[in-house]
Amino acid sequence: MEQGNESVTTDFILLGFFSDSQHPKLLISVVLLSLGVAITGNSILALLIWGHACLHTPMYFLLSQLSLMDLMLISTTVPKMAANFFSGHRFISHIGCGVQIFLYLMLGVAECVLLTLMAFDRYLAICSPLRYPVIMTPRVCMQMATGSWAGGVLISLMHTIYAMHFSTCGSRKIHHFFCEVMALLKLSCEDTSTYEKVVLVSSIAFLLIPFGLIVTSYILIYFAVLHMNSPEGKNKALATCSSHLGVVSLYFGPAMIIYTTPRSSLPSEVDQHLFVFDVIITPMLNPLIYSLRNKEVLGALRKVLWRKLMFKQKR
Repeated sequence: MEQGNESVTTDFILLGFFSDSQHPKLLISVVLLSLGVAITGNSILALLIWGHACLHTPMYFLLSQLSLMDLMLISTTVPKMAANFFSGHRFISHIGCGVQIFLYLMLGVAECVLLTLMAFDRYLAICSPLRYPVIMTPRVCMQMATGSWAGGVLISLMHTIYAMHFSTCGSRKIHHFFCEVMALLKLSCEDTSTYEKVVLVSSIAFLLIPFGLIVTSYILIYFAVLHMNSPEGKNKALATCSSHLGVVSLYFGPAMIIYTTPRSSLPSEVDQHLFVFDVIITPMLNPLIYSLRNKEVLGALRKVLWRKLMFKQKR
């Protein structure tokens, strides 16, 4: 029956990793818990930054954009995954597949650019503190955020249009838990080798080069911190930078393995597990990493909770 449907429909079938799991109900519970933590954490962090004047600085403005990207990223894949699991079918329309590809690539590219700009922000704040207020003006911060989003939209639009124009033949089963470009290309009956080279070049441009710039920034920051006389200043700088480096490692590490490793040498199960880090685990951990090690964010959160407590007591 399923085979007959495949021949007349343009829908794809997302096989995902639930079918191979021995405990699918436990796995979907963990995924939904991660979704809840990610939505709650990123929403609270973004609202705290936007609502408290003490957090209206370039660093926190860029961090609020990261929270928004993470919120959208996990919402792009997990709700559809959960809906397919509970409904019992695993179909996704041709248009829905294109939308998932566009959103994932847009947010992925935008986040790579934004993380690089955040590293530049920390470099200026620590290595050139006197020039920092002059360079990192509100207008420049807005341009950074706009550039990250615009770059993501432009690159994603080109890749999505090109990837979706390939015709598919035979099976329409995608060995993934969402519509991912390289997994979709495996269904094509056309020669996709040229486009795969384009993907590799894009990966170098938006993964390896930004990662190299981030590492260079933090090497320079490390040497600057060593020459600081204030122990308190050293600890604050190291805490902020270590949080950012943790986020960078979680995001760039799996992504570089996925897009710079030949597809034939990377099993589909390993590929999916690496994507879990990028689209589920990282958006969940980012707000926790930044908030738990940041006194200013924790201070703003305490103020909100204290105000709510006092309001309830007055009532």
